[in-house]
Amino acid sequence: MTAPEAGRGIGGGGYSAEETTTFGFPRDTFRILHVSTGNVCRSPITERLTRHFVAERLGVLGGGLIVESAGTWGHEGAPMESHAETVLAEFGADASGFVGRELLDEHVIRADLVLTATRDHRAQVISMGHSAGLRTFTLKEFTRLVRAIDPSTLPPLEDGVVMRARALVRAAAALRGWLLAPTAEADEVYDPYGAPLTFFRSIGDEIRDALDPVVTALTGVPART
Repeated sequence: MTAPEAGRGIGGGGYSAEETTTFGFPRDTFRILHVSTGNVCRSPITERLTRHFVAERLGVLGGGLIVESAGTWGHEGAPMESHAETVLAEFGADASGFVGRELLDEHVIRADLVLTATRDHRAQVISMGHSAGLRTFTLKEFTRLVRAIDPSTLPPLEDGVVMRARALVRAAAALRGWLLAPTAEADEVYDPYGAPLTFFRSIGDEIRDALDPVVTALTGVPART
């Protein structure tokens, strides 16, 4: 297994040998993996918006939270689509330094939470094994479950983002099967690849709206008005 490329996580370096795992990451981390098809449109937007929104809530990056992405048919080494970069810039998020990746077993093994663009992506991740079922959701599915969780039942932010995030995933997994989507399409984020900028913007808005309650639940801090 190899460590992910530099710059994939929110948290940077600066950890001592005693504080890190074999792969150089802090022991007390929570890794979010966003998955789409090519890892050049939807999952890069979701990865970078997650980082951006966490920084907005907390004022800083880090706290053991690592956010990355990959594609089930990932364009390994490819840059982000230009329209995706434009959408991120319009949100004030940083698109620099992104490099596409193909989804590998090691990405799933390390992930504490996998958020996919579609149900097909979710099925592909779960089919890889590694006990991924309880920690893999479509993005919109996870949003629906998170909205039903009483935030007062989660550990306070003073206990750390990592502990709060782990509790959030457990609570969401416990609700699965009870809160079903109104339609099958309700849990999908459709692929804008090859579409005009206007469609990319609409997908960006969908992703933003889905991420907002998730990041609020993770950090315990609502979005700034």
